[in-house]
Amino acid sequence: MNIHESAEDYLETILMLREEKGYVRSVDIAAHLGVTKPSVSFAMKKLRENGYIEMDEGSLITLTEKGAAIAERILDRHRTLTAYICSMGVDPVTAREDACKMEHDISEETYQIIREKVLAMGSRMAESCPAHQDGSCAGDCLVAHRQGEAG
Repeated sequence: MNIHESAEDYLETILMLREEKGYVRSVDIAAHLGVTKPSVSFAMKKLRENGYIEMDEGSLITLTEKGAAIAERILDRHRTLTAYICSMGVDPVTAREDACKMEHDISEETYQIIREKVLAMGSRMAESCPAHQDGSCAGDCLVAHRQGEAG
């Protein structure tokens, strides 16, 4: 699964929008990523040709099994890194932005160690996270907190 960072961002966005809205359209992706509709159309064409997404007659976008695997991996990294960065007292907006940059480049070894720390801290992390306290984590770090509390 060696794809470009931009393709990972598109797949992650599709998954996030599906979780949020229950459906995904190109216009939603463009708005979420702050890119033009033609850019999204070009990316969706490439993702469809490579078997990562499908589009129905109504132009609704769905992830294939192959696309979902990549999207879930990147989104898990994003949420875990956001939770970890927030727990250190970083502003939630900055934490999300930094996590978005790191999620693609961090080694698997480093990511797994951070993930173990997030899961081990569980509810203690939720208590120390400023985004969790004021509700501004918008599902990013909160999901990782819930995973930690359940594990």
